[in-house]
Amino acid sequence: MARRQVRAAGGGRWLPWLGLALLPLAVPPAAAPGGCPSACYCVATPELVQCRYERLEEPPRELPATVRNLSIVGSNLSVLHRAAFAARPLPDLRLLHLRHDNIQTIEDMALQGLPALRTLDLSHNPLLSVAAGAFAGAPLLHTLQLNQALLAAPLEEQLALALRNLSLRRLELAGNALRALPAALLPAGLEELDLCNNSLQRLTAAELRSLEAPGLQRLRVTLGANPLSCDCALRPLLTWLRIAAARVPDARSLRCTAPPLLRRAVLLHLRPEALTCAASEPGRLETASYVFFGIVLALIGIVFLMVLYLNRRGIKRWLHNLREACRDQMEGYHYRYEQDADPRRTSTIGTPGL
Repeated sequence: MARRQVRAAGGGRWLPWLGLALLPLAVPPAAAPGGCPSACYCVATPELVQCRYERLEEPPRELPATVRNLSIVGSNLSVLHRAAFAARPLPDLRLLHLRHDNIQTIEDMALQGLPALRTLDLSHNPLLSVAAGAFAGAPLLHTLQLNQALLAAPLEEQLALALRNLSLRRLELAGNALRALPAALLPAGLEELDLCNNSLQRLTAAELRSLEAPGLQRLRVTLGANPLSCDCALRPLLTWLRIAAARVPDARSLRCTAPPLLRRAVLLHLRPEALTCAASEPGRLETASYVFFGIVLALIGIVFLMVLYLNRRGIKRWLHNLREACRDQMEGYHYRYEQDADPRRTSTIGTPGL
């Protein structure tokens, strides 16, 4: 009995400490200034706010001032108006995801009030218009994601104006059905360019020279999942890859999709001189046809001259016989003409009874 009382007394000494340890779990944490928007929820802390498939027509106004990462997915933000996020200052926001939000227009200074923004994701939006000062409110923006965002309209010129004053380090343009390198969208200082899953069949010599422009010598380009056509027009790209393979992180995985004989072939395993011209190049094919036709005509002419040379004696004899025959014929005509022109023969023929 005494032992039980001692144990109870010993265990009772730990109860106050156990209560203090469990006190934070019993008391809910204080809400951050501004709290979470009613249509969104905060993950772990108010620094990460996610608004998923709530059909918002404008960015929420009651965002926590301490938010660092904001994700708005599946809404209907068809127009990002001027100062769309400036209703409440967000000085610490660094990452902004605006995917699948049906964004079609971005007005001037749409990102005003986001001075610390580093990464902007506008992927999977049918962009139709981008103002020249669309990103001017985010001077520190260094990563811009535009994957599957340029399918609705050609925006290369508009985006070139919008990006000219930014210090971008990474630009993602995957899945935009691009058929050529968007050289106008490459600001000086760009370090990473994602062109995966486009419609690039090759990079021309002029496009490759643009990658060597001042300020782009460190640019790395990702080219995976493009329908590369391994014909003679791909020789500049293959030669460049052999020299600057480090600038294409997925260079070793690039494969040919055409012609059929080289389908699935690893690009770096081919030699530039082994790439032949495809039949889809009518200009070069027509030129080759004319050259071949001229060679054939020249061979026919040479054979004809050789035949004449080898039969020169027979030809000479034939010409001599032809000349003699012509001479005999002309002499016969001359004799008959002289007989017909004789006046005595004419008078004898004309006098009856003689």
